[in-house]
Amino acid sequence: MNHCLTDDPAVGTSIKGNLKRTIGVFGLACAVINITIGTGIFILPAIVAEHLGAAAIICFLICGLLIFLIALCFAEVGTKVTGSGGTYAYIEAAFGPWLGFLANNIFWLSCCLSDAAVANGLSKTLGYFYPPLDTTFRPLFFLLLMVVFAWINIRGSKGGVNLVIAATLAKIVPLVLLVIFGVSHISAANLNWTSSFTLGNIGSATLILFYAFLGIENAVANSGEFKNPSRVVPLGILSGLSFVLLLYIAIQLITQGMLGTQLQLYKDAPLAEVSKRLFAYTGIILITVGAAVSMLGSLSGAILAIPRVLFAGAKDGIFPKFLGDIHSKYITPHKAIILYAAIDYIFAVFGAFKQLVVLSTASVLLIYLGVVLAAIKLRYKKPVQAETTFTIPGGLTVPILATVTIIWLLYSLTNPEIIGMSIALAALSVIYLLMKLYNNKQKQLFADK
Repeated sequence: MNHCLTDDPAVGTSIKGNLKRTIGVFGLACAVINITIGTGIFILPAIVAEHLGAAAIICFLICGLLIFLIALCFAEVGTKVTGSGGTYAYIEAAFGPWLGFLANNIFWLSCCLSDAAVANGLSKTLGYFYPPLDTTFRPLFFLLLMVVFAWINIRGSKGGVNLVIAATLAKIVPLVLLVIFGVSHISAANLNWTSSFTLGNIGSATLILFYAFLGIENAVANSGEFKNPSRVVPLGILSGLSFVLLLYIAIQLITQGMLGTQLQLYKDAPLAEVSKRLFAYTGIILITVGAAVSMLGSLSGAILAIPRVLFAGAKDGIFPKFLGDIHSKYITPHKAIILYAAIDYIFAVFGAFKQLVVLSTASVLLIYLGVVLAAIKLRYKKPVQAETTFTIPGGLTVPILATVTIIWLLYSLTNPEIIGMSIALAALSVIYLLMKLYNNKQKQLFADK
């Protein structure tokens, strides 16, 4: 199957009804920042510090290294498989339809779980000021979120990208202010490594923290709409992640440096406590608004990107055909967007935050592993347009390091998580087999006629 879509320059979309290419480097970088900086950084510093104390900075460095390695693999594969679908398209192109089918379903379901977790985090954050949002009006609040973001993205990816850029610029202001004004309040004594730790402790804490770094797969899911993939993918991903890592490290140092051993007392909102000490109660409002905008931006970016996975799957015949329909006016996969937003809503209403986070993170790690292995496999396939592709320097060093690190993190999963993932993979494989048998039977019936 060919995922390298060819656009018709006269109309901005292919004669076969493919999507417009409207997303540039800045738009992709903002999408990476926007989707990555979500719920995690506002909550996880205290949870990780509980495991390792001031040494928690090790986890940030490991996560940063791993996500850079993974991003390079995404950058390489993304310039070789440029059709819409992101991770599904990458893995399917490298390993065939079965693993492509598994990747597609695990990917978009994990994104739904993550979106639902973010929505729950948002209701709890805003519930600090208006408690009914997290109780009585919780289902209605989730419904409003999904309807608004679906409507915006149905009207076109350009409008969705503009919203992503606006949300990105708006939400980083409180975090940057916290860094600027918090540096002078750091106590060096609070940064001393007084706690003992093991490789196992580091692995467990890193697995938890890695949730704050998820998002790269969402940002590249609509790769069929990048203006110039060989330039946009590597520059957009790496510039966005560089900003995220530097900001995360600064926030962790300031949070640990100001709160010290008291950091563990503020597990639910460590940054709110830091802001309170810096700016009094105005700081609480500032960081709460920043957290809310961050979570809204993550939802907006996901609902912009992930329905393109369903769209690509429908084009390839693994999802119902109606999900491949394109809006006659806005040239967007409107039916896929509506279905995705509806599933987000169901998970958000019936799921709990921690449960949703665990399920989403475990699934995404498998997807990352698939893309890294796809980067290795596609090295030995001749690209369609060699002059427009990006190749990671250093041979297979980066993909191999990424593979080893991901397996190490997966080793930190609990037995229930491993069993649950195994059952899900087995169930999806059975569904794929049944679909294949049905399709073969239909072809045979058609041939007999």
